[in-house]
Amino acid sequence: MTNWVYRFGGGVSDGGKGDRNLLGGKGANLAEMASIGLPVPPGFTITTEMCTAFYDNGEEFPDTLGPEVEAGLKHIETITGKAFGAPEKPLLVSVRSGARASMPGMMDTVLNLGLNDETVAAMARESGDARFAWDSYRRFIQMYSDVVLGIDHYIFEDALEIAKEDKGVHLDTDLTADDWQALVATYKEKVEEELGRPFPQDPKDQLWGGIRAVFASWQTERAKIYRRLNDIPHEWGTAVNVQAMVFGNMGETSATGVAFTRDPSTGANAYYGEFLINAQGEDVVAGIRTPQYLTREARAAANAKSASMEEAMPDVYAELAATFARLESHYADMQDIEFTVEQGKLWLLQTRSGKRTAKAALKIAVDMVADGVISKEEAVRRVEPQALDQLLHPALDPDAPRDVLTVGLPASPGAASGVIAFTADEAERRASLGEDVLLVRVETSPEDIHGMHAAKGILTARGGMTSHAAVVARGMGRPCVSGAGALQIDRQARTLTVAGRSFAEGEQITIDGGTGEVMAGEVATVQPELSGDFGALMGWADEFRRMNVRTNAETPADCRAAREFGAEGIGLCRTEHMFFDSGRITSVRQMILAEDASGRREALAKLLPEQRSDFSEIFRIMAGLPVTIRLLDPPLHEFMPQRESDYDDVAAASGTSVDRLKRRATELHEFNPMLGHRGVRLGITYPEIYEMQARAIFEAALDVAAEGEAPLPEIMVPLVMGAPELARMRALIERVAAEVFAERGTDIAYLIGTMIELPRAALRAGDIAEHADFFSFGTNDLTQTTLGISRDDAARFLGEYVDKGLLPKDPFVSIDEAGVGELVELAAERGRATAPEIKLGICGEHGGDPASVHFCEGAGLAYVSCSPYRVPIARLAAAQAALAGA
Repeated sequence: MTNWVYRFGGGVSDGGKGDRNLLGGKGANLAEMASIGLPVPPGFTITTEMCTAFYDNGEEFPDTLGPEVEAGLKHIETITGKAFGAPEKPLLVSVRSGARASMPGMMDTVLNLGLNDETVAAMARESGDARFAWDSYRRFIQMYSDVVLGIDHYIFEDALEIAKEDKGVHLDTDLTADDWQALVATYKEKVEEELGRPFPQDPKDQLWGGIRAVFASWQTERAKIYRRLNDIPHEWGTAVNVQAMVFGNMGETSATGVAFTRDPSTGANAYYGEFLINAQGEDVVAGIRTPQYLTREARAAANAKSASMEEAMPDVYAELAATFARLESHYADMQDIEFTVEQGKLWLLQTRSGKRTAKAALKIAVDMVADGVISKEEAVRRVEPQALDQLLHPALDPDAPRDVLTVGLPASPGAASGVIAFTADEAERRASLGEDVLLVRVETSPEDIHGMHAAKGILTARGGMTSHAAVVARGMGRPCVSGAGALQIDRQARTLTVAGRSFAEGEQITIDGGTGEVMAGEVATVQPELSGDFGALMGWADEFRRMNVRTNAETPADCRAAREFGAEGIGLCRTEHMFFDSGRITSVRQMILAEDASGRREALAKLLPEQRSDFSEIFRIMAGLPVTIRLLDPPLHEFMPQRESDYDDVAAASGTSVDRLKRRATELHEFNPMLGHRGVRLGITYPEIYEMQARAIFEAALDVAAEGEAPLPEIMVPLVMGAPELARMRALIERVAAEVFAERGTDIAYLIGTMIELPRAALRAGDIAEHADFFSFGTNDLTQTTLGISRDDAARFLGEYVDKGLLPKDPFVSIDEAGVGELVELAAERGRATAPEIKLGICGEHGGDPASVHFCEGAGLAYVSCSPYRVPIARLAAAQAALAGA
């Protein structure tokens, strides 16, 4: 019989950290903390399996769940000495989500559940603090109404603001018990107005409503987007944790906070976090009140006036610090901890491996290796490859002029310039148009996830270093400045006012997430320096990986950047990009307009020295490493004039008429050029094009070899569908090589291969391998031709396919292992059967995707190739893949 409920606390732990898949991260860690004797309020976890059953059963619970929940409540009641729903000593509980992968702020929580008109009076009597009781009740009504009943939280916030205005106060803490009691009545009236029925008074009904709402939040749009962005499988589901409430809002000896055992922005081995006296946890992350620092040192560094926890609550702080050390040692990782202090007693509500920036992840991993806490292998496994992207892009130039408007909290490092967008939808819209956007909000909420992802950076007027904006931004690698209190944001007028200056939506500003500065306009940037911790971890990764990592590059700048990032050659040099150069396009068009091979050769002769120069520079930069050069691939119509005004210029330069030029453009037009006259088909029809390119490659290689280290050119014929095409092109290339070597009186080693990007080529790989020294899988086009989906048009519907579980991931981002992947494996197997020593690699954009790199390791490919700025990501992913298979 399936057990749906697992208990923890009071000397009981039905689970532990090894049960993460079943209990979710939060439930497993609560059980683990309870089992090692840490102060955890008792509770129980409803498993992730129930989430799956809930949705499989039409969002209904099985009959067997009820008795197990009752037993879980009895467990809490026994330990606390309180009774759920009782008029004396009433038990209140929290209902929280807990997926196996951390999804901060994405799913729902209900606190203070069990309060009603009867139990609030009991709480007031027993605590001797009526203000605390009524404050808790109004919080519960607002949260339950939002999460469970679906009433807009702004309705309650507006009522609260009116109540404070009427009293002439600014802070929630300035309101009295009578004020809160009056506000509760107002809240209940609002609920009845909205729903046509009273706020629920039965605690059992409240509990089941809360449990249902938390399971339902797994399917909210924000949760779906977060899972898609972070590759969290839909089928995992969430657990639900029901736990006895402890109260941080019971006066000046109570508090609540969020803490990290190390700095999640820099990785420094120093406690990092915030707390609030006389508050509940939502107050800290929501930014409604300005939090206080944990440590005296952090408060002094920020020049903050409010006392730190170390100063205000020294005994509890000392206990908390000892707990930090114990938890970090137990989990061998930096921990993110939520805690509450209830009338001087410390309670732990959660611990998890903390979200951190790439810089922090590197430092923490390297420091823990140095301290003997983890091995080099574990350090390599622990750093998320995708997170390295944060380190590989420019930062603000320290010498550039800055028009600083205000300074907020440096919540997530990095810098970004962009146009202001005041809503998540507007940020997404502008980003889709190619604009760099900064999302500017009073405070962010989980519903803003799509806009946060679309934006280059995030700026908020409220919220601390552990606010929703800060945590999510760090996880996404977005720079963030939070708590910039000087900002005045008018949502209706769509304006930002600060320092007496006003900025409208669409105007440009800059933020520096490392300093907290907010600046007008755009600020110049500098390239990052990759050394220290980055160099150490990359060195360890290189020790463990099997596959080589190359780059897709054809410009000198990209080639140099790739070498600096550790590329071991070029896996794809696209020669058509060289043809589009403004100084060469005229000769290309003359070649296209030529009536015969003689005319085409005359035009191509003008391009030969240019191509030779291109290849020479690339060979020098790559210093003897392999360079795979793809012969001309796109259809010729792409080189024809695209605008009416261009026709006159081309006609004059080529000595022909505009009419003839347009007629030729019409002749070249194709209904589906992706599947038309391109790739090897150009070489078959116009062999002189590939002859010129082969000559340029061999002459350049010999020139560079004469200067020093010989390059290794790998000539790649694109879009073959069978052996006869490649056999013909190989003969052409070998003939040109022989001619050049005879002319120069020397030779050089080279390889000839093909790009496997058609299903037929994968199926006929055994025949094709007879004429190939290497296969390079062009997974961009192989995905298009296998799935029958255009990469350029897929964005309109692929997101829905992923959300509905029809595809596990966007197949253009992460390789479709079931279809495209099987073709790659089949081609590799058949190719090796014919030519055991054939070199196999991948040069589509999937070469920089960590999940795809893992697939390539399993398929036994020799290398992956990716864009220059993804080379470190691929190096680390390749090491993790090798370690996983070891």
